[in-house]
Amino acid sequence: MTQNQVIDLALHALLLAGELAAPLLVTSLVVGFAISVFQSITQIQEPTLSFVPKAVAVAIALLVCGHWMISEAVSFTQGLFALIPTYIGTGVSGSGVPGSG
Repeated sequence: MTQNQVIDLALHALLLAGELAAPLLVTSLVVGFAISVFQSITQIQEPTLSFVPKAVAVAIALLVCGHWMISEAVSFTQGLFALIPTYIGTGVSGSGVPGSG
C-alpha cells in the first residue's frame, strides 16, 4: 500500500464515521437545545429533565436511520474487502500503481 492509498482509505473511513454519527448527534443537539430553552423559560433546573427526552429522541433516530447506517457500513466494508487484492498487489510489486502487481 502506498501512502496515498492509506490517506485515501483513512479519509473515506473518517467521512463515513461522520456520516453515520451525524443523525444521532444532530438529533441529540436539537432536542438538548429545545429542552435547554424550555428550562430557561420555566426556570426549572432539573438535570435529569434533559436526559430522558434526548435518550428517546436518539432511540427514535436510530430506529429511523439504523437501516441506512448498517447498509452504509456494510457497503464500506465490502468495498474494503474487494480492494484487498489491489492493496496486496501494490505492496508486493512496490510500483505503487494499483493492479500492476
